[in-house]
Amino acid sequence: MKNQSKITFQFISEPSDINFGGKVHGGVAMKWIDQTAYTCARTWAETYCVTVYVGGIRFYSPISIGDIIKIDAYVIYTGKTSIHIAVDVYSKNISSKKWVKKTHCVIVFVSVNEKGKPLKVKKWKPESEKEKQLENYALNLKKLRLQIENEMKPFI
Repeated sequence: MKNQSKITFQFISEPSDINFGGKVHGGVAMKWIDQTAYTCARTWAETYCVTVYVGGIRFYSPISIGDIIKIDAYVIYTGKTSIHIAVDVYSKNISSKKWVKKTHCVIVFVSVNEKGKPLKVKKWKPESEKEKQLENYALNLKKLRLQIENEMKPFI
């Protein structure tokens, strides 16, 4: 089951990914993040999943065109129907051996049936100390989201 809780994508950034500043566009990186996280959530749930929250996207430094990109997406918490995925984006020059962390965020997906109704997901259980810390991180983020939602109701 652990092998279903983590996905890694690797590829080379392309000239079409560039922004006006000559680096990879933030929106392109966000697309990569969403695709990798979705694959991780879908693999875990073994069902179709929808994004319900993306938060705390942090861009540490720019990504250059031609860099090798590595994106790690991994389950850090599961609720009844939700799967919380942490995503780390790394890059390196093709001649370098060292990966540099460029971006991090957490995305929450909900497993749904063909009518869009939530489905129960299997429970993810942290085993290592690091996994326990990640689960705690996810629970703290969840608590903060609920607090913000209660304080700032959107105008719908």
